Parts: sequence; C-alpha cells; structure tokens
Amino acid sequence: MTTRLVLATRNLAKLAELRRILEAGQIPVDVADLAEYPGMPEVAETGLTFAENALLKARAVAAFTGLPAVADDSGLCVDALNGMPGVLSARWSGKHGADEANLWLVLAQMSDVPAGRRGAHFTCAAALVLPSGAEQVTEGVLAGSLTREPRGSNGFGYDPIFVPAGGQLTTAQLSAAEKDKISHRGRALRALAPVIAALLG
Repeated sequence: MTTRLVLATRNLAKLAELRRILEAGQIPVDVADLAEYPGMPEVAETGLTFAENALLKARAVAAFTGLPAVADDSGLCVDALNGMPGVLSARWSGKHGADEANLWLVLAQMSDVPAGRRGAHFTCAAALVLPSGAEQVTEGVLAGSLTREPRGSNGFGYDPIFVPAGGQLTTAQLSAAEKDKISHRGRALRALAPVIAALLG
C-alpha cells in the first residue's frame, strides 16, 4: 500500500519537484498538496529561522490532515546585509509576495557595494512531520553573488539578480531542469527523500 504525504503548498511547481525527487529515489509515496484540503487555514510564519517556519507549517498540516506532511521555507541571505532579508525575504519590502518590490529594494540597499563584496546565498529548510510527532529537518544552500540589474525571466523571487557560484547566468536565466539540479530547495528535498523512505517505508 502506498503511503500518502501532504506537501504544505498550493504551488504546482513545488509539488512536481518533490514528486520527481521521490520517483528518482524509487520511494513509493503518493504526494498531495493543499488544493486537496481546501479547509486548511493559513499558517503564520512567525519563526526566527527557516527551519522553525518549515516546522510550523508541517506540524499544522499534519495536525489538520492526520497525514505525514512536508513543508519548506526559503530565502535570500546577503552577506553585506548581515544575512538579511533571510526569513523576511518574501515580505522584505513590506508586502508579502511582492517579488519586484523586494528585488529592487535589495538592489537599492546594495547599490554602493563593490563586486567583490556582493556575496549571497539561498537557503531552504525542508521539514517532515509525522502525525506520531516524529520530526526531521534538512537544509540546502546555493552560494553565489548578486548582480546590479535583473537578468532573465524564468524562476521567481530574487532569481533575476542571483548568479550561482562558478556560473555566469542568473538563476532566472537557467532552465527549470538546470535550476532543479543546483537549487537550494532541490538540495533540501533530496536530503529529505531518504528520511521519508526510512520513516514511511
């Protein structure tokens, strides 16, 4: 019998990504998203770290559905801004999900920072919570630097101003498959896959 798992998102791209990763690992898990649980209330991301926020969401979904749940939280951490926007990445400009405003605010705050000091990284924490109370968190990091102008139209969020270490293109100039291979979320979910297999197998 296949185990059912709920991913704490309504983002179809995230759902497809986790399904691909579990299939690649030959882990027989049926993954649903929150579209199948329309009564699930929004969870306030009040944690001080990515891991805390991921756990808050996964615990709430596991409690609501009675099923194992996976949630992630991620953001951009800029060296010259003391690691900010960090957990505030999605609402850096004051409004949640205002990608363009967030991106331009970071560029404005970095306007006087020279090329050699524009280091940054994306971080993602992925959490698995079982109805029994068992919990596990994994993290993925993608190091790089910030451009001075946005480039590319793929991806979302800060992708147009982030160049992965060793590359020339921003993450918004990479194809979905190229980004999957190196992304912070992909790394966190791939690290979580064997944990899912062990706990749900």
